Amino acid sequence: MTDGDDTDDAAPTASTPVERAKAALAAFEADGDASDSTSPPTESAPPTVAVAPGRVNLVGGHTDYNDGLCLPMAVDRHVAVAARPRSDDRLRVRAADFDETAELDPGDDPDGWAAYVAAVARVLREDDPIDGADLAIASDVPTGAGLSSSAALELSVGRALLAVSGRDLPAADLALACWRAEREGVGVECGILDQFSAALCEADSALFLDCRSRETESVPLGDGVGVLVIDTGVSHELTESGYNDRVRECAAALDSLREVADRDLDSLRDVDLALLDAHADALEPVHRRRVRHVVTENERVRNARDALAAGDLDRVGDAMLAAHDSLRDDYEVSCPELDAAVELAAETPGVYGARMTGGGFGGSAVALVDGDALDQAARAIRAAAPERVGPDADVFACRPSAGVRLVGEE
Repeated sequence: MTDGDDTDDAAPTASTPVERAKAALAAFEADGDASDSTSPPTESAPPTVAVAPGRVNLVGGHTDYNDGLCLPMAVDRHVAVAARPRSDDRLRVRAADFDETAELDPGDDPDGWAAYVAAVARVLREDDPIDGADLAIASDVPTGAGLSSSAALELSVGRALLAVSGRDLPAADLALACWRAEREGVGVECGILDQFSAALCEADSALFLDCRSRETESVPLGDGVGVLVIDTGVSHELTESGYNDRVRECAAALDSLREVADRDLDSLRDVDLALLDAHADALEPVHRRRVRHVVTENERVRNARDALAAGDLDRVGDAMLAAHDSLRDDYEVSCPELDAAVELAAETPGVYGARMTGGGFGGSAVALVDGDALDQAARAIRAAAPERVGPDADVFACRPSAGVRLVGEE
């Protein structure tokens, strides 16, 4: 287990997100401004603590907002939120990792990390009241690394707010609420991949996700499989990158195909290669490339899911490498550092395959590795990464984790 896997009932070490969130909340309670807290700190009344994982996406990039298929895996890096209710409706939030505090009244529209907290609370309040709360947040999910720290923050905040308010939601419903929060409150025109991954993944498994039907299936990774993350050190910010441009390009391509196709097209999920080839001239070249990626990526997800279920890791690795090529060439969301990370991983003994993970424009690559070769592969990639990928590159192993939950929850 990495330091991030701190969700067992055993007491975590001081370096874990859970312990740091608890410590930050205790500092709140020692602050006179927290006098409105309705639950004074006592040994018999521990705080509510929620954790949600980051994720990698083995195959299925930029398919989610096109009603497509994805194969993500939650990782044992988490965002932890410690919470106590207040007697008013204010959220008083401490971000331990940034050494920052925000005080949020209903209707506030802050910037930065607090925007995610406010947006989740706003969406959850639409159905039933959400009590005010003191919240403290700590994380070991790298920000800007393509591991969906934002969805982990949203899900952990949402689960903590529901718990202190005496409410509950099914995990899928909470994921949809957090998805709306990111789209409406933060401005990222994302699909459901990240929120569903943080909510519904199971330990030791990948998640086969149909973004149209919202049906899911856990696919065990099996014994003897390792996963490496290669963080390029090139941070990305989806609200400032070309992510929303890709969403609009896909919508424009769909509109063009609707004008010439002889079938109903609700999304690019309804397009196959035969239809694309038949009407390629109706699309601008850039739109043709975007559609080709989505269509072929959905097929790669199907193949990877079947291969993983059959234990054919070489075929899963081939799908990952082909997915990266498509994301680089047809979808144009890679960067030189990501390409170098994938190339370095692919040539390392014991690696089945690798690809960029996340929205692109920086962030991380993920590699699927023979478990017996994991340590040796990590050392080799780590040694070469500063020269091949960049001076700020980081390499770490992770394990498939369960989705959002309360600490101590079975």
